[in-house]
Amino acid sequence: MSSSQSAFLKPSGHGALAIDGKAVSTHVIEQVAAGAVKLAAKSVKPGLAVVLVGEDPASQVYVRSKGKAAEQCGFLSVQHTLPAMTSEADLIALVEKLNADPAIHGILVQLPLPAHINSTLVLETISPAKDVDGFHPVNAGLLAIGNMERALVPCTPAGSMILLREAAAALGRKLAGLDAVVVGRSNIVGKPMAQLLLAENCTVTIAHSRTADLAAAVGRADIVVAAVGRPEMVKGAWIKPGALVIDVGINRVPGEGFDAQGRPRTRLVGDVEYAAAAGRAAAITPVPGGVGPMTIAMLMQNTLTAATRAAG
Repeated sequence: MSSSQSAFLKPSGHGALAIDGKAVSTHVIEQVAAGAVKLAAKSVKPGLAVVLVGEDPASQVYVRSKGKAAEQCGFLSVQHTLPAMTSEADLIALVEKLNADPAIHGILVQLPLPAHINSTLVLETISPAKDVDGFHPVNAGLLAIGNMERALVPCTPAGSMILLREAAAALGRKLAGLDAVVVGRSNIVGKPMAQLLLAENCTVTIAHSRTADLAAAVGRADIVVAAVGRPEMVKGAWIKPGALVIDVGINRVPGEGFDAQGRPRTRLVGDVEYAAAAGRAAAITPVPGGVGPMTIAMLMQNTLTAATRAAG
């Protein structure tokens, strides 16, 4: 295990190595910033526009984090904050304006949108070349046929793949030929994650909440990616000894005691029963501090990629 590889893994306290998503994301951001400097030498400054409709507190936090990361990378960072009652037509008009703006290379419309707006229609309005979330059907199709040179890959699966490669490299393993199970079939994480694993020559199964024997499916997997949005749904006892586990879930559940304002405390857990799984796995992502930081880092990477392509 080289020092550069092992720098991203640390003891979990339960047997497995914990994959440090925060450290890996910092490394990715540094690489993106260096790439932006190279583009600046060619008079190109990557531009990221984030559109927020309404005042959802969680969305506001995400948007601030994305803007901060963009500035850290040396990007042009633009935020459009619109009232919750903005019409679908006005939102689409803004997206089309950003599509035509040569200073903007990446467009992100923060989800969820208000109920009166058709999210699918809005996302499909974004130019595929500026779709840094990777949600447009064109990018989904390019990923499905394995055309990585043209696709913009959804950020969370792309970041999860980097963490998986880091863990495998640190353990002296190759991903090719391994059995992988993705628990979850969403268009945002589950399906694109399966495509990325196929591209690494893994044998891939997509499982979900209605899989007949989920425990058995997980139990034979060398790689488990959990993305179902259900707290600790994947039990530690299901994990194959020595498996690599990527936990995409972020779920808030009741904690112990009360805070200073007398409110019941809460805590964050993943889709995997962490302590028990870490007692069997070789490497696992913690929650928080695993996949989460990688999502924003890969958004920056996609913006740099879009700007590089636009510059020829």
